[in-house]
Formats: sequence, C-alpha cells, structure tokens
Amino acid sequence: MVLTVKLEFSGGMELLFNNEKKKTVVLPDTFVAGAATLLDLLPWLRDNLLTERAELFMQGDSVRPGILVLVNDADWELEGELEYVIKDQDTFVFISTLHGG
Repeated sequence: MVLTVKLEFSGGMELLFNNEKKKTVVLPDTFVAGAATLLDLLPWLRDNLLTERAELFMQGDSVRPGILVLVNDADWELEGELEYVIKDQDTFVFISTLHGG
C-alpha cells in the first residue's frame, strides 16, 4: 500500500523547505504501511525535501529542540514521537518556535 502524507511547515521552517508551506508527498516503497515511523520519515525529509541547512532541522535522529511537531493536529509527544507509525493521509506539521531577535 502506498503511503501519502501531507506536510506543513511554518514559523520559519518553510525557509528550509524551498519556501513551501504545504506539500503532499507519496512516500517511496521503502515506507511500509503499518511499520514506517517518524524515525524513518525525518531523515527522508532531510535527504529529499530539505533545501537549506540540515542542522536547523535535525539533531541526531530527531528534530532540533524548538521545533514543534504535530501529528494530525496533536502534539507528537501524545502520539509516541519518533515511534509513531505513519498512516496513509496523515498530516505532519513542523513549526519553529525559535526566532532571532
């Protein structure tokens, strides 16, 4: 089964992703329905969609501190964070809470 997900970037995150605020992507066949997690998705986003400074998006295997992640409008901490199993038509929102002054 093909997994299609919706991505949203705001709070400055869109600047790292080619100034795109919203994007729908069909994940490659390596993302197996019922098994693929956010731990799989984050490096794929970094390697395939990120156009600017990976260090501002990821730290280790996760997002950098200061990036709020929502899974279908719920805080990812409530959904299992990196262990969340991706479902077809999920929406992932990445919001930077860090702003320069």
